[in-house]
Amino acid sequence: MPLEIRRPRDAAELGAARDLRLRVFCEEQGVARYEEVDGRDAAAVHLVAVQDGAVLGTCRLVRAGDAALFGRLAVDAAERRRGLGRELLLAAEDAARDEGARIIRLHAQVYTRDLYARAGYKDRGLPFVEAGIEHVEMEKPLA
Repeated sequence: MPLEIRRPRDAAELGAARDLRLRVFCEEQGVARYEEVDGRDAAAVHLVAVQDGAVLGTCRLVRAGDAALFGRLAVDAAERRRGLGRELLLAAEDAARDEGARIIRLHAQVYTRDLYARAGYKDRGLPFVEAGIEHVEMEKPLA
């Protein structure tokens, strides 16, 4: 089956996305669970990359005024370097436009900055530490 990038169809897919995030951020990167589970999921738009019934990647958008905050981009370790992160990012931009956002912002882990820069994102300020990992705030107009 081809890869699909879309909103989760049911609670099982949403749960698989949450489990993937916990594996990537908490187990692989050492982020504390309380920092990953921040209470904003219920208000977020979630996207999943699904192939053959398996959730291979996920991300979310949280609205803040006329901005959409992109985050929690996670791709299964075995599926990295296939372009899933970029595909999720582009789908998230479309979803943000559909929700009426005029700009999309994110906190990129510094080592992933190039992914976002290639997609047209610009740095906003100096790097900072979030959840024990160096990040930089980036944004892109959606108009």
